[in-house]
Amino acid sequence: MDWVSLSLAAAFFQVSRNAVMKRLGHQLDEYINVFGRFAFLLPFAAAAVVWQGVPEIQSGFYWACFFFGFSQTAATLFLSKALLYGNISMVVPIWKTSLIWLVGFSFFTLGETPTSMGLLGIAVTLAGVYVLNISRAKISPWEPIRILFVDRGQRYALFSAFMYAPSVVTFKWAVITSDVPFGTLGTYVFATLCVLPIVLKNSAAQFREIPRLWKSFLSLGLFAALTNLTQGEAYRLQLSSYVESVKQVDILMALAMGYVLFGERERIGEAALGAVVILAGVVFLVLYS
Repeated sequence: MDWVSLSLAAAFFQVSRNAVMKRLGHQLDEYINVFGRFAFLLPFAAAAVVWQGVPEIQSGFYWACFFFGFSQTAATLFLSKALLYGNISMVVPIWKTSLIWLVGFSFFTLGETPTSMGLLGIAVTLAGVYVLNISRAKISPWEPIRILFVDRGQRYALFSAFMYAPSVVTFKWAVITSDVPFGTLGTYVFATLCVLPIVLKNSAAQFREIPRLWKSFLSLGLFAALTNLTQGEAYRLQLSSYVESVKQVDILMALAMGYVLFGERERIGEAALGAVVILAGVVFLVLYS
């Protein structure tokens, strides 16, 4: 598969994972939810390692896993809160502002330099995020941006976006110093260890709920593993910022899931318009990257 196909597959698995997280978020708190996403990913990643074999580990792999553990834990905790307090059809697009930070992080750490046309494609996708709240521009041109910090769901999504960028960079770092299955397994072992003390302190009593919801946790782990395995392969083939730009199409998927699964119909037209602008940026990026 080429990097575009892999990115599109990752987008589908990612929005499916987020939908399961949102459902679990209304039954359990965000801490056990995040722990479940990390821990239930591990058996699937381990199976992929057994299938492909243990690769040669290069210098920097364990540091990549270490830093990923902290950044991914923070990003996922914020995302879980965002999905709890906000509509998935709005949270997912706001989360995509991580592209702003990712371009900078990947330039300084991985030496990834997008072309001028690539940067223009990324800019168009980010313009779509503004369009998601365009009706608020009637109040002030800055209102669509201000609401990002005022609305609790959107604010947590913005925090998650900021922490997601370094997690992308460190995940790619782990992948290129090993391979995709082993990089996925290694990074999420560290992430699980990182979130475990937080869960034990805040949500120890909720561990007893896992057997009752085992199907949800298993599907959460499966979708999380498939997301990382497909996007990991895409990262090996293309700039991480380009891969994440193509993954913006999960906004359209999130709109559909929000409408069908969660009855999110408020401002659906505005959200759809923003999604179309974002998709236009993705098409531009794919054609000219």
